Amino acid sequence: MKGYLKQLLLILILYSINTIGQEKITLSGTVYDKNTNETLIGVTVYLPELNYGTMTNEYGFYSVTVPKGNYKLQVSYVGYATISENINLSSRLSKDYKLVEESESLDEVVIETNVEKLNIRTPQMSVNSLSAATIKQIPVVLGEADILKSIILLPGVTSAGEGASGFNVRGGAADQNLILLDESIVFNSSHLFGFFSIFNPDVIKDVKLFKGGIPARYGGRLSSVLDIYQKEGNSKEFKLTGGIGLVSSRLLAEGPIEKEKSSFLIGGRASYAHLFLPLLDVDNSAYFYDLNSKVNYRFDKKNNLFLSTYFGKDVFNINDSFTNNYGNTVVNLRWNHLFSDKLFSNLSIIYSDYFYGLTLDAAGFEWNSGIGNFNLKYDFKHYLNSKFKLGYGINNIHTSFNPGKIEPSTQDSGIRTQQLTKKYANEFAAYIEAEHKITDKLTLQYGARFSNFLRLGQDELNVYTNNQPVTYNSQFKKYESASATGTEQFKRSDVIKSFNNIEPRFSFSYLLNEKSSFKASYNRMVQYLHLLSNTSSPTPLDVWTPSGKYIKPQLLDQYALGYFKSIKDGDYSLETEVFYKDIRNRIDYINGGDLIANNEIETIILNGKARAYGLEVLFKKNEGNFTGWLSYTLSRSEQLTAGRTPNEPGINNGNWYSTPFDKTHDISINTTYELNDKWKFNSNFIFQTGQPTNYPVGQYEVQGLNVPLYDSNRRNADRLPTYHRLDISATLTPSSNKNRKWKGEWVFGIYNIYGRDNAASLSFSQNQDTFRNEATQTSIFGVVPSITYNFKF
Repeated sequence: MKGYLKQLLLILILYSINTIGQEKITLSGTVYDKNTNETLIGVTVYLPELNYGTMTNEYGFYSVTVPKGNYKLQVSYVGYATISENINLSSRLSKDYKLVEESESLDEVVIETNVEKLNIRTPQMSVNSLSAATIKQIPVVLGEADILKSIILLPGVTSAGEGASGFNVRGGAADQNLILLDESIVFNSSHLFGFFSIFNPDVIKDVKLFKGGIPARYGGRLSSVLDIYQKEGNSKEFKLTGGIGLVSSRLLAEGPIEKEKSSFLIGGRASYAHLFLPLLDVDNSAYFYDLNSKVNYRFDKKNNLFLSTYFGKDVFNINDSFTNNYGNTVVNLRWNHLFSDKLFSNLSIIYSDYFYGLTLDAAGFEWNSGIGNFNLKYDFKHYLNSKFKLGYGINNIHTSFNPGKIEPSTQDSGIRTQQLTKKYANEFAAYIEAEHKITDKLTLQYGARFSNFLRLGQDELNVYTNNQPVTYNSQFKKYESASATGTEQFKRSDVIKSFNNIEPRFSFSYLLNEKSSFKASYNRMVQYLHLLSNTSSPTPLDVWTPSGKYIKPQLLDQYALGYFKSIKDGDYSLETEVFYKDIRNRIDYINGGDLIANNEIETIILNGKARAYGLEVLFKKNEGNFTGWLSYTLSRSEQLTAGRTPNEPGINNGNWYSTPFDKTHDISINTTYELNDKWKFNSNFIFQTGQPTNYPVGQYEVQGLNVPLYDSNRRNADRLPTYHRLDISATLTPSSNKNRKWKGEWVFGIYNIYGRDNAASLSFSQNQDTFRNEATQTSIFGVVPSITYNFKF
């Protein structure tokens, strides 16, 4: 590993020496939306004569360094009119561009595609982008536009099913996804236990999902990075955008504070279906609300300041005797500074918090838990020349874990206050990454990330015989929780355990011709935080815990190969990838392990390993009235938890077993047909292999009752029935939109149009009439119609 770093530094030094003395001219600036003054992410700035270009970064900044001369310059972005002009580069030039939308309708933008020459050339692979407009037009349950439900249509991405929170990428667990909102870590991404995501589509500017070849600037999770950026706000004029649906509505207000220098944005969303339940004599209720806000100020061309926040909350009540509430809070202060036309920087100070509360009046107690962190990061992007770009930075995250606190809800409840041991950790990281164009056909992207994780002092830590919190009972042939032999006390400043890891990243692209390329990537990732959950998808009750004395960090090595082709000048595109993931220290739980309110969580955990491998195919039609994509994934996701000694069987008798999120076949088809200026039609079809589960292997009788018998040595050996459904929607845009400031559209949708009863679970019990055991399938949704009115003013 040290040799890898030495070679990396040697390449950087030699390349810097080689470029000294070459007379180059730098063109730099920022690209905006002309109507809103919003910066645009991922805009292509291209010089055809040199067959060279770049893309704007997360803040709309670009920089190209080329030899002196006269060039044709193209500035292009999907959904916007391309700017093409001749430009004389005889001296350093700073120039901003403002792009105009091709259409003024509400759905002007389609899926961002990797069909341009520059994207064929870039070594970045295993990444997908979606625009907010695309997300809005994808049919979803109850008509509520949803980022998470949209990315599940992409290859390599699945979920545990309807009403399940989180998502799974390339056979990974939901906690292995790093979800960022304006660079802030989001710990729970779902409303109403997974029926909706927390992301308001009106507020979102850019969505990118990295599944492999993950750049060195990202770390802390194994499987993917979902990087979401909010809009900055219209600095030219005041605007309102919103939507009214059957179960929720949303409203976004944005406008200038100081015209073309400062703007604000505030967006709210709330559900209200619970307000009608009393009319049906239903005492239960479930609702959510969230609030996004952002302000920014441009001091000059070199300095910009941003303050963004998010707050969301869910409340679930049953007869006023059971109350569950949970939510996220995020605050982020960022400063962009341009040191020169080649060196861009961003400094961020971030606070992120997730809380969970439960009140159970029948038992007389309240339960509160959560996780919060403070995050300081400083990132630099150095555009050295036309062939070499460098990124580097540091990141420090201090995290506090509250596993749970139990308090009496009434004075006479008899419950004693109990605080589970709080935990603390600090994660520091430094990275360097480079994009290096070796020849016109070969481009490299390489780098490394160093991470240091400290498990900090806590009030007390259990001590076990031979440091083994889990023991094996050979008489009964089962794993059991060990009893602590004592405790250790620590100061908050003490270090209980430390970990250091170097995470190399490497990828390359080789241009086969002007329309196709071959790409490959390797990345190592380290994850120090673990989500303790024995369900197939995350729930609000799940608890995060840090690595430490008894729980090791997870380590991933991922390899990917891909072939990418642009067909008919980008009208169509084909992306194929194969991948292999090897994971060490993946945790699993002993049979009968209890996760809830467990102050000795290490006594039910065993360390193992996991692997996932597969093939992904994505075929897109990008132009014309009929557009869409077909994605197919063939994959396996397996886990192995072997015995620690030859006398221990491990889990599943020490054999490989399917993870809860293993789905062999996954097919998604998304289509859009624009009939005319008034009508647009969309559809989704999804087909997935059933989720792994366990069925009984027999039955036994207790006091006249037949009880299903499960084999404790079989783990995830069976499957639920195949999942499939078809969704459709139609969007009506009135002709009167063109002649007035108030513009509206109606979206009519039908979810699961042919009424497939997809199994969320199968339970086995005795039929009271026949006295025989039988399987009962639980399905969440049948046919669900919806109607939504969207508007902007």
